[in-house]
Amino acid sequence: QVQLVESGGGLVQAGDSLRLSCAASGRTFNFYAMGWFRQAPGKERDVVAAISRSGGNTYYADSVKGRFTISRDNAKNTVYLQMNSLKPEDTAVYYCAAKFATYTEDYYADPAHYTKWGQGTQVSVSS
Repeated sequence: QVQLVESGGGLVQAGDSLRLSCAASGRTFNFYAMGWFRQAPGKERDVVAAISRSGGNTYYADSVKGRFTISRDNAKNTVYLQMNSLKPEDTAVYYCAAKFATYTEDYYADPAHYTKWGQGTQVSVSS
């Protein structure tokens, strides 16, 4: 079983950067594909980025391509989301999630695939 704890959120101005971290407990982190999702008030939870077990394959929502980067360090049981050129529309609660994956190069963009979720971290971007 893996448990997830996000950190790194905060209040920033448009154009600033933040790096979110998601630390996983347990010794099986490298068996999980990971994803970052976000949910703004009154909206559904949407995928931001996803990464395969190996880190070799990634997926980005169109709205964040070129600005956000997902990465993972399996030795540290941690997945990251580097967010640059933040915009007010990026304001949301950001969640990391884990899905046990058979294949090392698969990633998953649909939140319904994920079974483990963190508690979320708030990101607020002012204009």
